[in-house]
Amino acid sequence: MATISQTAVKQDLYDAVNGDWLKTAEIPDDHASTGGFMDLVDAIEKTLMHDFDAMAAGETEPTDPQLAEFIKFYQLTKDFKQRDAAGAKPILPCLKQIDSLSDFADLQQRMPDWIYDGLPLPFSLDVDADMKNTKVNALFAQAPGTILPDKTYYDEGNESGPKLLAVYGQMMTQLLQLTGYKEAEAQKIVDDTLKFDRLIVPWVKSAEEAADYSKMYNPRDFKDFANDSKYLDLAAITYSVINGNPEVVILPEPAFFDHFNEVINPENFDMMKNWMKAKLVQRLSGYLSDEMRTLGTTYSRTLSGQKEPRNQAKSAYYLATGTFDQVVGLYYGHKYFGEAAKADVHQMVEKMIGVYKRRLEANTWLSADTRAKAVTKLNNLGIQVGYPDKLEAVYTKFHTLSAKDGGSILSNALAFGRIARKDMFAKWGQPTDRTRWEMSADTVNAYYHPFMNIIVFPAAILQAPFYSLEQSSSANYGGIGAVIAHEISHAFDNNGALFDEFGNLHNWWTEADSAHFKELAKSMITEFDGLDFAGAKVNGTLTVSENIADAGGLSCAEEAAKSEDDVDLSAFFTNWAMVWRMKATKQYMQLLLSIDVHAPAKLRANVQPKNLDDFYTTFDITPEDPMYLAPEQRVKIW
Repeated sequence: MATISQTAVKQDLYDAVNGDWLKTAEIPDDHASTGGFMDLVDAIEKTLMHDFDAMAAGETEPTDPQLAEFIKFYQLTKDFKQRDAAGAKPILPCLKQIDSLSDFADLQQRMPDWIYDGLPLPFSLDVDADMKNTKVNALFAQAPGTILPDKTYYDEGNESGPKLLAVYGQMMTQLLQLTGYKEAEAQKIVDDTLKFDRLIVPWVKSAEEAADYSKMYNPRDFKDFANDSKYLDLAAITYSVINGNPEVVILPEPAFFDHFNEVINPENFDMMKNWMKAKLVQRLSGYLSDEMRTLGTTYSRTLSGQKEPRNQAKSAYYLATGTFDQVVGLYYGHKYFGEAAKADVHQMVEKMIGVYKRRLEANTWLSADTRAKAVTKLNNLGIQVGYPDKLEAVYTKFHTLSAKDGGSILSNALAFGRIARKDMFAKWGQPTDRTRWEMSADTVNAYYHPFMNIIVFPAAILQAPFYSLEQSSSANYGGIGAVIAHEISHAFDNNGALFDEFGNLHNWWTEADSAHFKELAKSMITEFDGLDFAGAKVNGTLTVSENIADAGGLSCAEEAAKSEDDVDLSAFFTNWAMVWRMKATKQYMQLLLSIDVHAPAKLRANVQPKNLDDFYTTFDITPEDPMYLAPEQRVKIW
């Protein structure tokens, strides 16, 4: 690893490490960003496209039956000659269904099929772990999403909102015309869609509100939920997809169901139908002709500042791999990661848990009772590394109908979605599966699941610059070590701390410890809140959970690095800053500031080291230097 200038670090750690790269790095036209994470994504994309193209061409054989079904589907997504010839035809039966809706009684009758098919509806049902009894799957009812990425975009004075809605409106008018609607009809559908969207906005949460996990748990007696609508029989709809009699429904957005009749009523029925049509066409445009799939990305590209849509080859790859994600992940994990690396990283995770445990046991601000419960939670932390031990059974039911047998991309995708949703609803009332992976092995990311109390590290992130045998141990700790400890820290961030060792929403803190922790969390909010970035400001409340996890992760990883004989804290901090290198469009950075629970990458790289005393001695940083933070302002939680 190249040495960096101590003088430059005193000014700005991130720029000192990444400055030369930032001068020359170019954002590809079909990207909104480039850098550490995205470079790995691009490399995996190139590798897997090469492998799958060879299989699709018959040059190599798929390694198992599920991969063979994936390749058949991939061949369909790649066949743009057939896709262009079909145009909008594959979507017309779905649109005809919506067009033919006469009233709520008619919708009521069709609702079960539409729920299974994943067609746009004014609310949705799904099944997930009961947050207060996570050993069992419960029923959830969800509000629909808004067109704009966050409700704050609808605020008066937000200049981006009206501009984005104008782009959306123009895109949808053109898309609807390509499906066969006349211009005036298309315009009417769009106008109604925008009006109906506005009716939803007051009753859904902002990104900041949604970032508080405890507020997701709003159980409502099933009989009360059934009475939330005057015009739809919510009980009958539920019974049609759930085999049994739920006592409660969990509502992450309770206000929407409190005001359900103000939105979903006969007066708004035609408006709602048009909203459903627009949502359907936008959602499924990527499965149709090249013209429709590129046009259908206009709004999202405007939102992120991406100059060009993906080319045909890449779009086909992502469409197919998104449908068979776990099948693709297992292939990647077995071929490019393997059991030896899986065991090695698992050992590293256990070592980091050991470091974390010692730190908890030595903690001076927790009471003995809370500290013991924190250690119990850590002792019960599940570890998933690399890739799952087996493929989820639902993927064995995915059988691709080829074009010669009358199959299209869309008909297959709808069939697969139906299978997956029926499988999900069948899990209601059944035991949860703690071994289930929610992220495929080829995903460059990691996560902590508070309802399961597990940490997951997919194979794709377990490579340089995060982890490599060719890097020093200190560099690895500054990369993957900090990522591992970050995910462990999520068990004790402002959200994770609300859940016990089984993932249940349950207060295991003493009142005094809880109050002290909240004060520490406030200091983390203050440290980031209002920082200038990309012409806007950081929301310290929105990003607090990730910032707490970053702080705990970096601190814990540093302790682990210092336990090694070859410790080199300069390499440790250098690699920490390197993994966050990112160049992005201004639009994308501002979008992330509005909706992302993570602070901007540059600030993640720069702010957290300032909280560690060793950072100052490593680079001889003094009160005169811009990277200096007074000791009393340094935030130390875990």
